[in-house]
Amino acid sequence: MCGRTSCHLSKEVLARACAYRDRQGQRRLPEWRDPDRYCPSYNKSPQSSSPVLLSRLHVEKGADSSERVIAPMRWGLVPSWFKEADPSKLQFNTSNCRSDTMMEKRSFKVPLGKGRRCVVLADGFYEWQRCQGTNKTQPYFIYFPQIKTEKSESMGAADGPEDWEKVWDNWRPLTMAGLFDCWEPPEGGDCLYSYTIITVDSCKGLNDIHHRMPAILDGEEAVSKWLDFGEVSAQEALKLIHPTENITFHPVSSVVNNSRNNTPECLLPVDSLVKKELKASGSSQKMLQWLATKSPKKEDTKAPQKAESHVPQWSSQKSPFSRRRGADLLERWLKREKEEEPVAKQPHTQ
Repeated sequence: MCGRTSCHLSKEVLARACAYRDRQGQRRLPEWRDPDRYCPSYNKSPQSSSPVLLSRLHVEKGADSSERVIAPMRWGLVPSWFKEADPSKLQFNTSNCRSDTMMEKRSFKVPLGKGRRCVVLADGFYEWQRCQGTNKTQPYFIYFPQIKTEKSESMGAADGPEDWEKVWDNWRPLTMAGLFDCWEPPEGGDCLYSYTIITVDSCKGLNDIHHRMPAILDGEEAVSKWLDFGEVSAQEALKLIHPTENITFHPVSSVVNNSRNNTPECLLPVDSLVKKELKASGSSQKMLQWLATKSPKKEDTKAPQKAESHVPQWSSQKSPFSRRRGADLLERWLKREKEEEPVAKQPHTQ
């Protein structure tokens, strides 16, 4: 399953990370819709708003279905046929949609039939492993393996907002297959766009943590086919829904257990029993470098603050959390591993 994610990148950085080529082969950036509704967070839970990719044809008649937009949507699909005035009164959980039963459930079958396919964006997602013989659980942060680039090696020079954004341009966001729907309040008002994340059986690498995982679209071709409902049928698109082994993870602090906690500590590797069986990955080392970079200056001190203005936006505001402190946590974790012989990466089971 998938019940918690992190998506803290600024709007500009997230758009650049989602660059694509349209049907003519032209490189483009997806256009934001309702960008003011996007609130970056290290700890997103159902009913919060998260960014999703969708075909421009869903929002503009006559548009090329290969073109994309990014729009914040409510996590937890509210079916278009729901008749109550308050969407929170929906009696069943729609934050996830099982791939093996979605054609049996009206809430998911209808939007799929209308081509309402989307890609949910995140830095990664969290999952909790139950420790055998106890009531305790160990949270993990799960994400795409990150590739070291020439840009990422020169991160120490990130002194200003533009440099800071380039640092995060190297992060590959997780792209999860989803469905969305549009609900109109029965008494009138703005339409509510909401989504669900499709889940599949876990891959072998994650099976010891949890038996379900999001359906991850690994690569531009998969993302393009899933979004382009104008050219790719639902039957063909569903062939993309399967587990992927191209994933990495590390244990994180129980700080993430409370969805109100919204700091970089949520996704930092921790010193724990689990740690001793994990090799310090290049992705974790890269995260250490990023968090060690200077805090950027504000771009616009006059910009109005949103309800979640305390969320570190990395490219446009200072974080109340000390990134140096976060880097120190990672550095201690990596130093303790330095003298140990690396072993195969697998979750700890007791």
